[in-house]
Amino acid sequence: MKPSRCCLVLLMALSTPYPAFAQSVSSSLSADTSPRDRLSFPDALTMAWAQDPLRSELGTNRRSAESRARAAGSWFAGGPSLSGSYFDDHAVGSNLGYTTYEGGVSVPLWLPGQGNATRKLARADAEAAAERSSAEHMALAVRLLDASAAVLLAHKRVATTQALSSAAARLSANVARAAHTGEMTQADQQMAEAALASAQTDAAMAQEEAQMATAGLVALLGSPVAPDLLAFSAPQSAEQKLVAHTVEDNDPRIRTAQKETTAARADLVLARRSFMPNPEIGVGAIHEKQYGSPWDNRVGVNFTMPLPSAVHNAPLLAEARNRVAAAETQETLARRMVRQELVQIRARLASASAALKSAQTAAQQLDRRADLMERSWKLQENSLDDALRARQAAYTADLVRDRAEILWHSAILRALIAAGAIPGLEQTPSARPRQPSALVVPTTAETDSMNDAAPPHTRQPGEALRIPEMVSSPRSSGAPMP
Repeated sequence: MKPSRCCLVLLMALSTPYPAFAQSVSSSLSADTSPRDRLSFPDALTMAWAQDPLRSELGTNRRSAESRARAAGSWFAGGPSLSGSYFDDHAVGSNLGYTTYEGGVSVPLWLPGQGNATRKLARADAEAAAERSSAEHMALAVRLLDASAAVLLAHKRVATTQALSSAAARLSANVARAAHTGEMTQADQQMAEAALASAQTDAAMAQEEAQMATAGLVALLGSPVAPDLLAFSAPQSAEQKLVAHTVEDNDPRIRTAQKETTAARADLVLARRSFMPNPEIGVGAIHEKQYGSPWDNRVGVNFTMPLPSAVHNAPLLAEARNRVAAAETQETLARRMVRQELVQIRARLASASAALKSAQTAAQQLDRRADLMERSWKLQENSLDDALRARQAAYTADLVRDRAEILWHSAILRALIAAGAIPGLEQTPSARPRQPSALVVPTTAETDSMNDAAPPHTRQPGEALRIPEMVSSPRSSGAPMP
């Protein structure tokens, strides 16, 4: 092997410009986040809510309950009933022409307090349906956040893996030419080809992941444009809004459970007021055709009142009590869930900040280490395998850093959603927010270091990956956020 010529080939490979198609990918990603095409999260939430099928169902439930409340304002407990009968002696009897016609109309009456209880139950059901709509709105915001974060991470991984694949292809071609002329060993060529195959596999998997993530976003949003999550970068403000008692009392899931409990108790009151079937009152008339009869028409009043019975009352009361018990249980579980969720959100907000700072440091240090290993390899101080492993570790750290960055922004936005601080999800606080303890977060220079000077091959968040020819990549990194 001729060391001088080998180093010349490698220097030519390392000085090859950044891949053209990787630049196009980077430009397309930056175009997605340009001011002209940028989609804010509140606007995206409005779009998703407008086409949410459950929104129409809950709106129908609310309007139906309101119509029941209006109908319960009637004077009577139900609609009128008509009755009629006809008798004669033609078919069976004396056949003397005796004929009787009877007819009547009656209406059911409200039992004491039954009408008012019916109206209260209908109004409570309408309020519960409205609160369920608010809870679904909040759940949709969380699903939209997860889908958007998955799309952003998938796009970053696509740009990274495509750049790696292009660089690995050039490296493999250069090593193959050097091996053909005897300047490099066959083992180096096989190692370069393996790195190319691994990079191509990662690129294909990243494309599949991006398509699946985009499909999930389109199902929610109706558009493949991901909302701008990177605009949320104020963890201290989000922490201040997470006042435990205020968030808990105004959480739509707890309010829904409270309204369901109120409706269940109103149903129990109605069951107690309906202690027997509704009595009926009406008027009737009789017309008779009879030979020599001094009367032929009569008009009167009729009244029907079923008596109370345990057969009628016990099932109604049992069902109402069961509903109250289930509603109270759900309210207790909802409060426990919200309290636990607040603890998790606070912990994720703090851990995401620390993780981002650590991931940024690790990515910078491993990129520098990879540069040093490449330099040593060019000087024949170590093997190609060591340099490839160093670049692989740097690539993994870049993906971890990208994931930590998206998780950090997502944690901030998740805290704002829990606090109801997103337009359309606002909550009216019941107490003055307390000032929480200071939260350690990455500095502005660390989170917005794209404009700062960086060492060679040290990619900052949002930048295109600049790598030399010598590169490989793992297959298990860059998974979408949970």
